[in-house]
Amino acid sequence: MLKPILTYTNSLYEKLKLLWESKGSLRLTSTILVFVFIVCSLLSLLVIKNYMYLGVFNNAFKNPFFSIEIVFTILLITELFGLIFMLPKSVAKSVGKQFELLSLIFLRDGFKEFSHITSDFSLQSLKEPLINMAFYGFGAIAIFSILGFTYRLQKHIKLTETEDSQEQFIRFKKLLALFLLIAFAVVGFLDIKALITTGTYLHSFKTFYTVLIFSDIIIVLIALRYTLNYYKIFRYSAFVLATILIRISLSVQPFYDVIIGVVAALFILVLTLAYNYFLKELPQKK
Repeated sequence: MLKPILTYTNSLYEKLKLLWESKGSLRLTSTILVFVFIVCSLLSLLVIKNYMYLGVFNNAFKNPFFSIEIVFTILLITELFGLIFMLPKSVAKSVGKQFELLSLIFLRDGFKEFSHITSDFSLQSLKEPLINMAFYGFGAIAIFSILGFTYRLQKHIKLTETEDSQEQFIRFKKLLALFLLIAFAVVGFLDIKALITTGTYLHSFKTFYTVLIFSDIIIVLIALRYTLNYYKIFRYSAFVLATILIRISLSVQPFYDVIIGVVAALFILVLTLAYNYFLKELPQKK
């Protein structure tokens, strides 16, 4: 019963992945981002000059830099899709993708702080936004740098002993990735509904990371079908903790969010160093 389901979901996943990673999809994404940025910038200009009224969206478009926030939010949404399709390849790479997304969120928050600067660029309006921009910017760079070292050090060792078991484990993760796509669609629908009715976009990255925590726990439980090796199970469980730290960083006040995010990235770096040391005698995944 289970095998036909995994075969079908594997085929569906591969088709969706091929579609998402195609050159046509990349060009379409780039075109949409450029189009949205230009249109939103023009709308902001029209609203600021009082040539247009956009109802519940009017106050947002009065900010001339609001278009930057919009395109960065769309870019983050596309990165979420990349994260979902990364999950079956490698849990370690998936966690790395989560930190990549977090660094982009910090960069977006830095751009949001830029929008708080008034048009006269007075010292009073510059002080707090500039401090926040610097903090978010250096936090993003710190995570970027830590990830670079982590990726260089990572050794992808197979969880299972046989090729059949490894293939089945990957298919389980593909099934989980499809459920994540459904969850992503539901969260996106609720966000769009709130946007239309209230004029406020919820940016439900916190909700999605909460879903990721549960998906990571499911992966740990599935892994128990194939191995009881302490170091491998510990590594998978530690990845869940890292996701929880990312989730916390998205919920706390400025400065604390960056500190927790950077600490979480350092945690993964130390985990990678320790894992490599204790399992260096095992063959690496080809």
